Amino acid sequence: MQDIWAEICRGCDEIIPEDAFRSRLEQAGRDGERLVIKAGFDPTAPDLHLGHTVLLNKMRTFQDLGHDVVFLIGDFTGRIGDPTGKNVTRKPLDETQVAENAATYEAQIYKVLDRARTRVVLNSDWLNKLSSADMIKLASTHTVARMLERDDFNKRYKANESIAIHEFLYPLIQGYDSVALKADVELGGTDQKFNLLMGRHLQQVYGQKPQAVLTMPLLEGLDGVNKMSKSLDNYIGIDESPSDQYGKLMSISDDLMWRYFELLSFEPVAVIEGYRREVEQGANPRDLKYRLAGELVARFHGDVAARRAHEAFVERFSHGVVPEDLELQSIVVPEAGLQVAALLREAGLTQSNGEGIRLIKQGAVRIDGDRVSDAGLELVAGNEHLIQVGKRRIARVALATG
Repeated sequence: MQDIWAEICRGCDEIIPEDAFRSRLEQAGRDGERLVIKAGFDPTAPDLHLGHTVLLNKMRTFQDLGHDVVFLIGDFTGRIGDPTGKNVTRKPLDETQVAENAATYEAQIYKVLDRARTRVVLNSDWLNKLSSADMIKLASTHTVARMLERDDFNKRYKANESIAIHEFLYPLIQGYDSVALKADVELGGTDQKFNLLMGRHLQQVYGQKPQAVLTMPLLEGLDGVNKMSKSLDNYIGIDESPSDQYGKLMSISDDLMWRYFELLSFEPVAVIEGYRREVEQGANPRDLKYRLAGELVARFHGDVAARRAHEAFVERFSHGVVPEDLELQSIVVPEAGLQVAALLREAGLTQSNGEGIRLIKQGAVRIDGDRVSDAGLELVAGNEHLIQVGKRRIARVALATG
C-alpha cells in the first residue's frame, strides 16, 4: 500500500481530503471495490498535447490499480466555455466544432489509456435531459457570494469587467457531472480546484458520498515558463510526427527535464532519483533526455519510430549534419555588430529579444556548435554562422552591413 500511495501522490499538487481518501483507498483494496475515477476534458481544440497527458497518466495509474476510469468528454460544457483563468467571457463553440474535436480526443486518448478498461462518456447524455426546473434547482445550491470567492471571478468583478450569468453555471454543471457519475475521485489541473470542489459540494447536496479531489500541476511548455498551450506555440502534440516530438523534447532545458520525467514518464520514482544522482556525479543530462524522448515517442508512435527518431536526431545534431534545404538568410547588422538575442529574433528563431536572452541564460543557444553564455555578445558583418536554439530550431545566416 505504501508503494501504491507513493505512485498515486507522484506529481500531485494536492489531495482533498488526503487522510480520508487514503483510508478509502485502503478499504477498497481490502474489499476488492473498484472506485470510479473521473476526469473531464472540454473538446475546445482538435488535438491533445503532452500537457493533457499529465491527467491521462494519472488515470492510467488508477486503471492499472484496477479502478474504473471514466474519460468524460464535455461536449455540453464545451459549448458553454470554461471561464477558468479568463478575463473575458469566452465565445461558445458550436455543436459541429465540439463534435469534431470530441472525435479526435476519443481517438487519441488510447495512446495512454487502456481501451478495454476505459469508459468514455459525453456529459450531454445527462445534461441535455435536465429540465428548466432541474437547472433552477442546481443554481439554487450555490450563492453569488460563494461564486465570487473564485479567484478569476473575483478579479473580474473588482476590475468592473463583465461576467455573464452562464459563466456562473459552468462550475455547477461540471460539479453535476460528478453527481451523474457517482464519482469517487475527480482529477483536474490546479486551475480547476474550485470546480472540482463544487463536485464534492453537489454530491453532498444530492445525498452522495463526496468525491476525493486530486489536483495535478499544469505542465510548463517548451519555454519552461508558461503552461503548455497551442496558442503560445510551446506545445508538443501527441499526434505530431516522431521526429518533431523527439526534437522538441530534446530542446527543453535541463531543469525542465526533471519536471517532464516526474509528470510524463512511467519510470518509477526511485529510478528517476537515480538519474538525478547520475547527473550530480557528472553524467551528461543529454543522455537522460534521450531516455525521456525515447520513452514518450515510443508511447505515441511505437518503439521502431522512436529508435528512428533518435538516430535521425543524433545524425542531424550530434554529428553536425545540417539539412540540405536549409536556406542561407541575409541579415543586415550595424557596423558595431548585432547582439545575439537580436540576431535570434531577426533569424526568426525567437519572438523577442527577451526570449532570446532567457534562452541564452538557459544554455539553449549555440553558434557554430559552441554554446553561448554571454547575452551581450555581438556578431559583426562579413561572416556566416550556423545558429541553433535548443535542438529543434536552426538557421544559417550571412551577416552584412546595410
